[in-house]
Amino acid sequence: MTSPKQVLKSIGPKLVPFFKTLAIYFVVFIPEDNPSLLAMFIKCLPVASLLLFVLMHGMSLGNEYAFSRRILIGLMFSCLGDGLLVWRELFLYGMVSFGIGHMFFISAFGFQPLNLSLGIPMYIASMFGLSVWLPQQTLIYKMTVPIYTALLVTMAWRAAARVRFFEDLWTWTKLCSCVGGFFFVISDAIIGFHMFYSPIPYGQVLIMTTYYAAQLGIALSVVDSKASYIREEESRKKKKQQRHLLLNEQEGGSIMAGSAGTDIRHRPIGSVEN
Repeated sequence: MTSPKQVLKSIGPKLVPFFKTLAIYFVVFIPEDNPSLLAMFIKCLPVASLLLFVLMHGMSLGNEYAFSRRILIGLMFSCLGDGLLVWRELFLYGMVSFGIGHMFFISAFGFQPLNLSLGIPMYIASMFGLSVWLPQQTLIYKMTVPIYTALLVTMAWRAAARVRFFEDLWTWTKLCSCVGGFFFVISDAIIGFHMFYSPIPYGQVLIMTTYYAAQLGIALSVVDSKASYIREEESRKKKKQQRHLLLNEQEGGSIMAGSAGTDIRHRPIGSVEN
């Protein structure tokens, strides 16, 4: 397993733009009640730098980069959503953009292993939260927010399901995507409460801190995606070869057994073995 020092040495320089743009956002810190193109630009910079981070880990149309491509597209739609959410009147469009981004994240994380025992409690908790939040909202939000919430929770569930501690089938990148998924849920929960229920002290700071942490975790999941794909392909080929070998052995055994039976049946009646 790669040591933390080696990991930091490898990916640290590629994350410098992210941390620089993150610092710019919090130093400038344009309040949410003062929307502008400058605010949009500064807000989008950290996620834009994560797009660059994903690209620096390789990109092509080959299957080995399918995971990275989906994460990249998900981040693109997230970045678009960032820009739209600067203006409150565009909140619905921003939510749609983030919803599309979540679909690409879900596609990247996949549905194996399924782990329903993890997903069901998450859906139940989200339904409870919606039951508190939705009644006082307008019809359009009553129709769209449950759909978005389902996508958000599914994304977090699929990110978490990839981490299998007890089977020793986890990597630090899978753990990062898991943490990122849950930070996304926390960030969006704060947004919903802060904007549509009751303002939270330092709400913008809490929202953006958890949000950028979420996107960082998801972006980090691409670091070993190509190597993981190659390992899985090799494992799949090995299992396929083993199945073929087993089938050949079984077929060979059946043929030998059949030949022996044929020899016995065709012996002359009354013949005696020496």
